[in-house]
Amino acid sequence: MAPLTCKGFAACGLAAGIKKTGDLDLGLLVSDRPATVAAVFTKNIVQAAPVILDRERVQSGVARAVIVNSGNANCANGEDGMSAAVRMTAAAARALNLPEEQVLAASTGVIGAPFPIEKVEAAADSFAVHLADGAAADLARAIMTTDTVPKMAARHGSTGGESYTIGAVAKGAGMIRPDMATMLCFIWTDAHLDVADLQACLKQSVDASFNRITIDGDTSTNDTVIVMANGASGARIESHADRDAFQKLLDDLCQDLARQMVRDGEGVTKVVEVKVIGARTDRDAQALADTVAHSPLVKTAFFGEDANWGRILAAAGRAGIPFDPDRLDLYFNDVQMVEEGRGCGTEAEREATAVLKTPEFCVTLALNQGPGAAAMLTCDFSLDYVKINADYRS
Repeated sequence: MAPLTCKGFAACGLAAGIKKTGDLDLGLLVSDRPATVAAVFTKNIVQAAPVILDRERVQSGVARAVIVNSGNANCANGEDGMSAAVRMTAAAARALNLPEEQVLAASTGVIGAPFPIEKVEAAADSFAVHLADGAAADLARAIMTTDTVPKMAARHGSTGGESYTIGAVAKGAGMIRPDMATMLCFIWTDAHLDVADLQACLKQSVDASFNRITIDGDTSTNDTVIVMANGASGARIESHADRDAFQKLLDDLCQDLARQMVRDGEGVTKVVEVKVIGARTDRDAQALADTVAHSPLVKTAFFGEDANWGRILAAAGRAGIPFDPDRLDLYFNDVQMVEEGRGCGTEAEREATAVLKTPEFCVTLALNQGPGAAAMLTCDFSLDYVKINADYRS
């Protein structure tokens, strides 16, 4: 994509030597003025030191920068980990003459390994030289772990005659079942929003995107989504209409990044949307979609390109949501596999198998019992997923 530029923001990515490969592993996003900040974090009880630090600092509602590393999660390191997280932000603050309390931190990588803070501090001294307003791609690469491609997105809007941009980078390929509010996402905009509106917009977007995907069903200790709004464009998001328009753009951006994560999931060969319609409530539909999307038996059938619809019905039946199996219909894209709880025969199975051979498709469960609907984005379980995670620390 073209360089992602946003007024008043700059970024960079450096090789600090945290990764054995010598790849980029330290990044920075910085605003040239105080920015409104909002964030959501992992709900995992085990939380990395940067998550704990950021939870405290975002309470001020103001931030100037985020420093982030890959290759080490800085999690389960006790007091040394917290000290490293603080020193990490202090290094960025010194390099750019920023208030330390307005610098946030994030880390991703192996849990429990001692954090090489000295490497971060040495590399941070060159931040000012490398910062550029179109360097989002370097930042996106610097936060990758098992990702195979950098993940970026941008959306553009206008209000009151002023145009604004929303930009973002993200990482995530494994340990992905965000429950937030190893995925990271950093969003920035040159529009102005107050803290309450920015937090509300972010939560809604996260709930409709990152909280609706799964790769392997594991929630990371480091999940973090941070958004900064610095108002440098002159666009002010204040009216209900402006907020709705901003929300729509932010939703679309986050859903784009979420789909990029699933496409790049560890060992993924299939991207599958699991839709549940006709449930009694949206909440019931979400519980059913979630259960099917996380089922290892369903996911391995997707990998094997096996139209084993019985696994899908069995997963739905253990979701804890009452429904009448004799009213259930099931579709693979537009191919109906089950009608009123019974299979539609060998011809339908042949057509469904053809659907399964495509890289992206939709599975729809129609319960025919009410107005509730929900969807999850999932993937298959492949042999490569096991290999990647068996060798992750080596």
